[in-house]
Amino acid sequence: MRYFIELSYNGKNYHGWQVQPDAISVQEVLERTLSTLLRAEIKITGAGRTDTGVHAKQLFAHMDCDPIEDVPNFMFRLNSFLPKDIAVQDIFPVKEDAHARFQATEREYKYYISLQKSPFEEGFAHLVHQKPDVALMNEAAKVLLNYRDFQCFSRSKTDVKTYHCDIKDVLWEEERNRLIFTIRADRFLRNMVRAIVGTLLEVGYEKMSIEELHEVIQSKDRGKAGASAPAHGLYLTEVVYPSEIKL
Repeated sequence: MRYFIELSYNGKNYHGWQVQPDAISVQEVLERTLSTLLRAEIKITGAGRTDTGVHAKQLFAHMDCDPIEDVPNFMFRLNSFLPKDIAVQDIFPVKEDAHARFQATEREYKYYISLQKSPFEEGFAHLVHQKPDVALMNEAAKVLLNYRDFQCFSRSKTDVKTYHCDIKDVLWEEERNRLIFTIRADRFLRNMVRAIVGTLLEVGYEKMSIEELHEVIQSKDRGKAGASAPAHGLYLTEVVYPSEIKL
């Protein structure tokens, strides 16, 4: 039987979501714990990959196993066995062909920037020492809506077949002593959001003009875009699926 698992995690102690040969990942920890509790080898497929140090407020994965008789009790046991920085919010049955990665229709990321040192945001937001021009960054962010090919923001060594993404919404907001960047799209390339944030910050600090941003995107050259913003400020916040995947 196929189940979807909804989970969240603090990415500080993990080398991203995906299983790595010589490093600990969220997927590895979850698979190992599920296998122990279900007494069978369990493999899971996630909605996407998050890089080392990136957090997730909502991520879905699917697994195949024998029917789980008491899901609430199983979730309680699963969370008891998982480390404190990984939490499962829901487990529910889906159609046999439902796929956590390929059937996701939208994904949302948020990037948090702290404008003032705070012990409570250490490791959870990127601290900057000078406030960038938020209005200018919002103007630059809207430029992204005019394009589909984002190779300039993608990690160079990647196995994707296309660099096309349909960005649906972008917004910078100011909230007390921090800035929040929200971006929604049908899919994202590896390192894409952090590269976008780093590039928009260059615009906000007037190191890059709006016209130069157009040129960067059109160049398809990662070397022309800004440096990637630090991983610890990035959160995967929502993954959307069509309602018909549920039983």
